[in-house]
Amino acid sequence: MAKSMSKSQIAAHLASKFDLKKKVAVGLLEEVANLSYREAKNSFTLPGIGKLVLVNRKARIGRNPATGEQIQIPAKTVVKFRVAKAAKESILGAPPK
Repeated sequence: MAKSMSKSQIAAHLASKFDLKKKVAVGLLEEVANLSYREAKNSFTLPGIGKLVLVNRKARIGRNPATGEQIQIPAKTVVKFRVAKAAKESILGAPPK
C-alpha cells in the first residue's frame, strides 16, 4: 500500500500546479484547515470532497471489555466527515446498477 502524501508534498504539488511559492501553498492549506475548524459547528463543505458535521450521540449503556461490567456512556457531540458522492464514485468507481 502506498504511503499517504504529507502536508509538505501536497503543498509542493499545489505550488507547482498553480505556479505559487511553496510558502503560499502551505498558508492556503493551513487557512482551509483553520476555516474548517471554525465553521464545523455550522457544517463545513469542501466541494467535491465532503462535509464536516457535528453529530449528537445519545447516552447509552456499554460494557467494560475487561470485566464485562455494564457502564453508562454519557451523551456527547462528535465530529464526523461525510464523503461526497462525487469523491466516492471517483475513488471506488460508479456502483453497478
